[in-house]
Amino acid sequence: MTTVAVVRKEGRIAIAADTLTKWGGGKESADYVANHEKIIRVGDSYVAITGSATFKLILADYFESLDEPPRLDSVGEIFRVWNTLHGALKEHYYLQTGDDKEEDLESSRMDVLIASPRGIFGVAAHRTVQEFSKFYAYGSGSPYALGAMYAAFRAPSLDAEGVARLGVMAAAEFHDESGLPVQSFVLDEE
Repeated sequence: MTTVAVVRKEGRIAIAADTLTKWGGGKESADYVANHEKIIRVGDSYVAITGSATFKLILADYFESLDEPPRLDSVGEIFRVWNTLHGALKEHYYLQTGDDKEEDLESSRMDVLIASPRGIFGVAAHRTVQEFSKFYAYGSGSPYALGAMYAAFRAPSLDAEGVARLGVMAAAEFHDESGLPVQSFVLDEE
């Protein structure tokens, strides 16, 4: 029900997200919802969130409650942060983990992309953390975003933000659960 994208290109890192919220067959566009953003700032990083719209509020509340923002600089650091977060999701935010015996691990029920000055990362619902070298997308519109970013990444006229925004725009054009406008942020790579 969303599309988020991250790109690392020529010393710049960008993150982008659509702004549409869907509830069943209903659509809530940025024209009607003032707090439509799906990207939050955590220290010197940005986190783009997929899943229930409530996850944005939960993550913002959780990270703001910490004495200092966590470093989201490496696969290991992010994994430790998300493992601790998962416990808080269950204890303080009432995450329903279900009792599916087919799964090896409980799901956090969201996928996020992270843009850090030290890289671009993804955290899947079961807390698998990956570092991406060029670009990636999560969400229901991600196949469209990935295709567009693959085609556009080598274009010298598009910087990291241009590629990320193009990916989300392609998803909004061809997928009914993503919508404009696009929100984006850019960082210099360290």
